[in-house]
Amino acid sequence: MADVVSEDTRGRTYADIQGLQPWVIKQLNQLKIHQPTPIQYHCIQPALEGKDVIGAAKTGSGKTLAFVIPILQRLSIDPYGIYALVLTPTRELAFQIADQFRALGAPVSLRLSVVVGGLDIVAQGAELNRSPHVVVSTPGRLADILETSPEFTLKRIKFLVLDEADRLMDGRFDSQLHTIWSSLPEKRQTLLFSATITDRLERMKELASSEVFLWQSSGNKQATVQQLDERYALVNPIVKDATMIAMVLQQTEQKPRGLIMIFTDTCKNTQVLSMLLNSLSIECVALHSMLSQKERLSALARFKSSQVKVLIATDVASRGLDIPLVELVINHAIPNLPKNYIHRVGRTARAGRAGQALSFITPHEIKILLAIESETRRKMTELKVDEAMVRKIMKQVNVSRREQEIRLEQTDFDERRNINKRKRLILEGRDPDEEEKKKRKHLKKLRKAERQERNELLKHLEKKKWEKQDDGDS
Repeated sequence: MADVVSEDTRGRTYADIQGLQPWVIKQLNQLKIHQPTPIQYHCIQPALEGKDVIGAAKTGSGKTLAFVIPILQRLSIDPYGIYALVLTPTRELAFQIADQFRALGAPVSLRLSVVVGGLDIVAQGAELNRSPHVVVSTPGRLADILETSPEFTLKRIKFLVLDEADRLMDGRFDSQLHTIWSSLPEKRQTLLFSATITDRLERMKELASSEVFLWQSSGNKQATVQQLDERYALVNPIVKDATMIAMVLQQTEQKPRGLIMIFTDTCKNTQVLSMLLNSLSIECVALHSMLSQKERLSALARFKSSQVKVLIATDVASRGLDIPLVELVINHAIPNLPKNYIHRVGRTARAGRAGQALSFITPHEIKILLAIESETRRKMTELKVDEAMVRKIMKQVNVSRREQEIRLEQTDFDERRNINKRKRLILEGRDPDEEEKKKRKHLKKLRKAERQERNELLKHLEKKKWEKQDDGDS
């Protein structure tokens, strides 16, 4: 439990954090939050003192409150809008962060705005013009508003927060961040929080205008928490769906109250799998970027409230979401990058609770498994699948899968997505063909970077293997 309780925080309360006001402590106690996690204990005080902060800890270690608490306390002393801007990579995470601000900020009559894509941009612009205290936003929508509303300003903000900073600064948001940076005041306090410290975050430390406090979890060196039971199942692609469904049925029978998150690679595959499970009387919801924002919020709300026990998602759900009842994460498609695996499995075993992660590995994905184990510094346990049960349902599953694929094709799933995307770009005054070229170029660059990162990890693993052999020979 190194990221939830450590030796220097054992027995500590929020009253032990120097400078924290009584009303904050009282509100935390009312929310039944009594003990600070290490990242909170170490980062809140420097933030209250006005320092820039870079904090890194494993998923589920309370990073959100590490910036919510100092912002609300400073806001209560000098209230005006817009006081703080919080940037985050996904819409779902933006709404979750907003919920924590509202819960803790109730005593100071907090005014808050969530600015994300998929909602009415005119209504959001009007809301921002009413100067909320805190704005929680994804980079794309905020950049759009800044470019189309010259009267809107962020020049008075006191706090800039980058949550999941490694994702925000991995290159895919560069143009939007450039627009946002140019609208911010030079004098501000910057708080960056992430599960990992990347080279870009280190460079941010060098560029900071004020004193920087850097804190990184120093528990064990494993990238996933000790309470997480990590397993893999070696499967033939033909039986992968049937194996997954067998595991879902087994889990729901053994732990009927527990929730299951299933991650896959594309929006289309997410939709097909959700249709497949529903056709087999396993009620589930899908969460991916092609759904409207209303549909995404509805799916997440049904899952969080346990109306449905299974959520099938792309990586839009892999970061930051805190749903306590998630007991099993399944990687239907193993991610190419180990850091994406770490974030996915971080949806369970949070805040000291136990959880299980199961990854399906096909024979040609063994290298990816080794790269993940090298990064997490943990060996996964192989799970032996009940082959008899898989054989029993395989034909029905495969036939149903094909039926759902045909149904989806009849809805012009991809075509509607492309048409809607072109309409949106034209309304924003951008050339759809030019944007498509930029996207292909950017994706090519990202894939190349992912391959390089994976190959470097594998080389490192191979080197360690030979070093061990040399030591054994000697």
